[in-house]
Amino acid sequence: MNRTSAILAASILATTLSACGSNSLFGRDRPDEFAVSRQAPLIVPPDFALTPPAPGAARAGGESTAEQTLRALFGGDSPRSETESAIIGSADGTRADPGIRSNIGSPDTQVVDKGLVVRDILAAPEGDGRDATAAIPGA
Repeated sequence: MNRTSAILAASILATTLSACGSNSLFGRDRPDEFAVSRQAPLIVPPDFALTPPAPGAARAGGESTAEQTLRALFGGDSPRSETESAIIGSADGTRADPGIRSNIGSPDTQVVDKGLVVRDILAAPEGDGRDATAAIPGA
């Protein structure tokens, strides 16, 4: 038993070491990753005649960074289609208050009182559904 295990260990060791040898698969020519080619130096264009802005002068672009960001995200003003204009016209959209979203939720906002029954239904605890029934009217 001792002799067969020694022969088996020797054959495994020989097989393992033979994989470390060089053959045509692993001995191919590779590019040298450490050879760095030189790039041409950067040159200054001949018409490089920018003047610095005067202190306190308005920006040359004309719009602020926030306006540029909004235009890049949402696009500029786009014309409405005929259908959209007709819907807004029939809903009398020209009279809409542009600041309505800032008024919603304020204490002065008029709300519709739904009544005690709706409040009781909304505040009712959740049940397990044992007593739930469905009825079809007229059947």
